[in-house]
Amino acid sequence: MASHVLAIDQGTTGTTVLILDRRLALRAKVNQEFRQIFPRPGWVEHDLEDIWGSTVSAVQRALREAGLRGNELAAIGITNQRETTALWERRSGRPLHHAIVWQDRRTTDACAALKAAGHEPAVREKTGLVLDPYFSATKLAWLLDNVRGARARADAGDLAFGTVDSFLVWRLTGAHVTDTSNASRTLLMDLRTRRWDRELLDLFGVPPSVLPEIHESSEVYGTTRGVKGLPDGIPVAGIAGDQQAALFGQACFQPGEAKCTYGTGAFLLQNVGPEPVHSSRGLLATVAWTIGGETTYALEGSSFVAGAAVQWLRDGLKIIKTASEVDALAREVKSTGELVFVPALAGLGAPHWRPEARGLVRGIDRGTTAAHLARATLEGVAYLIFDLAEAMRAEAGKPFPVFRVDGGACQSDLLMQFQADLLDVAVERPRMIETTALGAAFLAGLATGVWKDREELRRAFKVQKRFEPKMKPVEREQHLAKWRRAVQAA
Repeated sequence: MASHVLAIDQGTTGTTVLILDRRLALRAKVNQEFRQIFPRPGWVEHDLEDIWGSTVSAVQRALREAGLRGNELAAIGITNQRETTALWERRSGRPLHHAIVWQDRRTTDACAALKAAGHEPAVREKTGLVLDPYFSATKLAWLLDNVRGARARADAGDLAFGTVDSFLVWRLTGAHVTDTSNASRTLLMDLRTRRWDRELLDLFGVPPSVLPEIHESSEVYGTTRGVKGLPDGIPVAGIAGDQQAALFGQACFQPGEAKCTYGTGAFLLQNVGPEPVHSSRGLLATVAWTIGGETTYALEGSSFVAGAAVQWLRDGLKIIKTASEVDALAREVKSTGELVFVPALAGLGAPHWRPEARGLVRGIDRGTTAAHLARATLEGVAYLIFDLAEAMRAEAGKPFPVFRVDGGACQSDLLMQFQADLLDVAVERPRMIETTALGAAFLAGLATGVWKDREELRRAFKVQKRFEPKMKPVEREQHLAKWRRAVQAA
């Protein structure tokens, strides 16, 4: 009997594939980067063929690394960068245009016009989201209105829309589906009914003919067919947006439990149980997952930039050669002094929601060095997460018992210690930080009987390192005062 689960974690800068066995032993982990496309300032795109190519390559390499044949896989799970918007031809599967990435800000004016017309309260009540170019609906409307012939072809039923999960499932199985967690990020699904909403479709000018079917997060959507390097017939059995998948992978199955993922962006989610919680502090209500007919909701705050700030140091300023060098460089100085960096490189998300904001370095003097900037970059990420956590703690009315973290940037001990100091809460980093892919594997394995239940998965959670807060209250307040002055100027 096949007993391994393959997880595809399709992220913003690359695709990671994990293979786990039934005992949760990691048999393979492969990452395949792909190019980023920046047609204009504030615009970010991906070539869907690059995404597919990176996925196929990573799957083949992972199978080789694990020493497995494809028929030894019991299931495939998918987790994905959310909100990124794809449009392709139903007949050929050919992308109609580059995907518009979640970071893209080209529809800022369209969102502002909808706000000015008074639509945001109704949209927020139905979707739990705000009118921001971050989400999928205005990106899809832009594609339909700006790609020649797209709207007419969509109306005729020739085109298919999806977030990246939908595109991958289409390529793997031929099914046009999504799950509730991804659908809840489009501005087109009613949170409570978990169905596409006709009033929202009319508001954004989206024809129903382009939409995928909404399914649960753990079920068989179809089986592989015609995929290079994989046999036909492997069930694709789990889907969740990357942050919801990380919440599941951190075993945050009970209301109140929370995690923060430090990836390209940073995302804080708290399990709030079977009813959505609407925030008055700029946080988002979202679906966490739907399993066995029961939906779990989450409260979410997001920072558009986390690991991307370190990538900027590497690729833009070229002061480090690899992202892993940032800690060593930052440790060359004990303090940033008056230097503070607001990493609003793609606007500010919750709780600020200022898409027009831009990155700001404040407090430069003659003694400022690359080491100061590296340390300020890491601290800037931690400050943004502190703002999210404070808003969430106020919304929930109680502190976090512990702060669970994952994602590539959480490997920075300096960043994690500073985060613990700002929050005045212990930070726990798990043994396996790829909890996004782990969550996708869990969902697929539960659907196909590889694992019995969530309690079996909870027992598998292991902490690799715990960071205890060390900063004195007076010093903490000095840091936060410096941050608040800078973020107001961004």
